[in-house]
Amino acid sequence: MIRSVLTVSSGTLASRLLGFARDALTAALLGAGPVADAFLMAFQLINVIRRMLGEGALNAALVPAWMRVRDSEGLAAASAFAGAVLGTVSTTLIALAVIAGVAMPLLMTVLAPGFAGSESLQLAVTDARLMLPYLAFAGPVTVLMGLLNAQHRFAITAFSPLLFNVALILVITVLLLLHQDSHSAAIVMAATVGATGLLQLLVLAIPSRRDNLASPLRLSFDSGMRDFARKAVPGMIANSGPQLLIVAGAIIASVSPSAVAWLYFANRLIELPLGMVGVAIGTVLVPEMSRALNKGDGPALVHAESRGIELAAALALPATLGLIVLSEPIVRVLFEHGAFTAADTQATALALGCLGLGLPAHVLIKALSPAFFARGNTMTPLLAALKGIAVTIVLALVFGRLFGVGGIAVAVAAGAWSNAASLVRSVAATFGFSVDAEARRRLPRIVLAASLMGGLLWLAVRLLPAMPGAHGLLQAAMLVVLIAASIAIYGLLLLVFRVIGGSDIQAALMRSRVGDLRA
Repeated sequence: MIRSVLTVSSGTLASRLLGFARDALTAALLGAGPVADAFLMAFQLINVIRRMLGEGALNAALVPAWMRVRDSEGLAAASAFAGAVLGTVSTTLIALAVIAGVAMPLLMTVLAPGFAGSESLQLAVTDARLMLPYLAFAGPVTVLMGLLNAQHRFAITAFSPLLFNVALILVITVLLLLHQDSHSAAIVMAATVGATGLLQLLVLAIPSRRDNLASPLRLSFDSGMRDFARKAVPGMIANSGPQLLIVAGAIIASVSPSAVAWLYFANRLIELPLGMVGVAIGTVLVPEMSRALNKGDGPALVHAESRGIELAAALALPATLGLIVLSEPIVRVLFEHGAFTAADTQATALALGCLGLGLPAHVLIKALSPAFFARGNTMTPLLAALKGIAVTIVLALVFGRLFGVGGIAVAVAAGAWSNAASLVRSVAATFGFSVDAEARRRLPRIVLAASLMGGLLWLAVRLLPAMPGAHGLLQAAMLVVLIAASIAIYGLLLLVFRVIGGSDIQAALMRSRVGDLRA
């Protein structure tokens, strides 16, 4: 399982790094004014749907259902079930895209009430409509990714999303070289988003068609499909909790100029560790736990749950502390270019530090949710996510008025912890904590190692001379050195505290199946 997690994490890391490059170019091109607010509000709408469908979300319902059909009725029946899911999901999303396009003015007014009566509203409607064709491709892409993941073919599904960012980076680079005005540039970028899904679909369709994973392709609303939908829809919404919390915060932030952009760029930095850890755990744990449950293998189930929680803690805690301590230099190096000003850096860094408080909760949610998904229970995570959204909106209304974008970011973090706390209570009440002795030994040591690393990083930042006017390359080099040193210190502390060892890493990699990396 470790090897599978590393494969998915590597692809997600590459996608996130390209996403940073895309967002840095977007900030330089659009800045943080009305045009950026409109574009990013529309982009968040599409991005939430993209995340809701992809990045492991559909695995919550598709993978267990596909495995049950395969094990009970054979591979041909599983392929027919997948073909029905593929045809039905694709048709449904095309219809929803058409309806959303017609109703977009009303929808955008609800999502961004602060845009009412301003230029930003019409800009956001136009941008969102141009992005909607992406939904027509997102359906089949998502189903094919889930089927390939179920067969341990994680590499192609992990790296195919890179095409989304590569296409946008190329387009934005051309727009910057042509010195295109922000209004026209936003329209071109929105149209590019609408077309990028086709690239990913073409890449995934080749191996899927070769292996006949979904055939025959058909539209179905029979009892089996309705049962699948009842489990899939709540699971997809629950798995998109982090993105929905940000949208909830953006609804409140839309009343303040540039606040939507500040919140968006700050959240993009949160999504790097969340994507690497959360998506990888969600993508790999669901198949692992489903197999263990289907076979009645209790020890394998406990092992999967324990390793998932360990990985979540070991990667989320140092990332949280690092983002909080280095919030301002990270934002300055990545985004303070072109139309993105020093004042934008200050506001975005404040939002980043506050959002970072919720990162461990987000990752904990990703580690706990598969325990429900693998058992076919998607309603419990959904209710927990909806509660978190409600908490975010209520607190954002209060904190946003008192503290601005920082208050809204705190509200988002509080919503994440509310979601996580609900899941913890449900896990304890439903089937108890399945954590083995090794995890109980390692977890406190992981917390201690992360805390020491964070304290040393804080001291290093305070002792280093401030260089606000230094060249961007020098600032970037210093930031890289600090991050690399922090990673090295943290790894050393894990070794000293005997959380990990060289022999453990080698054994984990050797035990993993070579098939995990099949493309």
